[in-house]
Amino acid sequence: MSSLLSIKQLSVVLQNSTILSKLDLSLAQGEILGLVGASGCGKTTLLNTIAGFLKPSQGVIDIDGNVIVDESRYLAAEKRHIGVIFQDYALFPHLTVKANVAFGISHLPKTEQNQRIEQLLAILKLSELSESHIHQLSGGQQQRVAIARALAPQPKLLLLDEPFSNIDARLRNELMLEIRQLLKQVNTTAIFVTHNKDEVFTFADKMAVMAEGKLLQFDSPATICQQPNSYQVADFLQLGSWLPCQLSNNEVKTLLGVLPYNNEQSLLGEGEHKYSLLVKPSQLNLQSDSVKVNAQVEYVSVTEQGYHYHFSSLVDGDLSFTKLSLYSEEVLELKQQVELSINSHKPLVYGIG
Repeated sequence: MSSLLSIKQLSVVLQNSTILSKLDLSLAQGEILGLVGASGCGKTTLLNTIAGFLKPSQGVIDIDGNVIVDESRYLAAEKRHIGVIFQDYALFPHLTVKANVAFGISHLPKTEQNQRIEQLLAILKLSELSESHIHQLSGGQQQRVAIARALAPQPKLLLLDEPFSNIDARLRNELMLEIRQLLKQVNTTAIFVTHNKDEVFTFADKMAVMAEGKLLQFDSPATICQQPNSYQVADFLQLGSWLPCQLSNNEVKTLLGVLPYNNEQSLLGEGEHKYSLLVKPSQLNLQSDSVKVNAQVEYVSVTEQGYHYHFSSLVDGDLSFTKLSLYSEEVLELKQQVELSINSHKPLVYGIG
């Protein structure tokens, strides 16, 4: 499948600080990419560089087979045919919904303008609000207007900077599914920035985890969650708890049990001498009435998945742990002592230095 967007060795240096470092990625037509990473990792800088608001220090950006940035070429933002939706939507409060959507296609004949506007407003369930002003709309409705305005010029690529951050949590998931369906319907390639990994799982086909201007892992959300390629990726995405372990005789030894191990199941850096096993709550067993206690409750909260507990080990040493996460329907008290064990599974072991 050919790429709609191809980025090669993209770097951005601002005031002697490297913001993006030799970044490579590509997206096919109609794919949606979610960019995640800690604040300051370069997510928004990448969006601004693709859009043409920032000039890179080096690298190549190709959109639909046309090079828009390389050593000798730098296409202006207004000529890139890219739609951008900012976090605050940047709508015009003095214009109606219809006029906002028409803003970017005023050069088209009126008949074509009206056809596009009516089609987008219908898809986004805004037809009855076409003559309303922005201050009369809810946050979700304003976001739909911003989406319609960005899609009206039929861009090849749509960029969204934390598009769901201002939406009420109750409506967010429904709106994400609606907009994803719309983007798929019009076959638009999109990149969005978020701090919320759950938004990526709902909205995106691909996921990119960034740190310090570098792309740590780029794959489907499911693949990254099942096979994070580094301790840094797994830890940032909070994919489970860290259980100290030792490796010997093709085994992973922990305070909660022993698992079979081979080199293909580990992601160890060179020279690493401390190891941690990534443990998801579903891989742990809890026995509250056991006489072989090995952990105690340090934290309790109530969630939709049941009671959420953090456990610490009852013994000190290299394999001790302080924050092991587990969900259970069973009611436990703070400092209650229990027995934890680990289910047999394919272990993911990481070197942590």
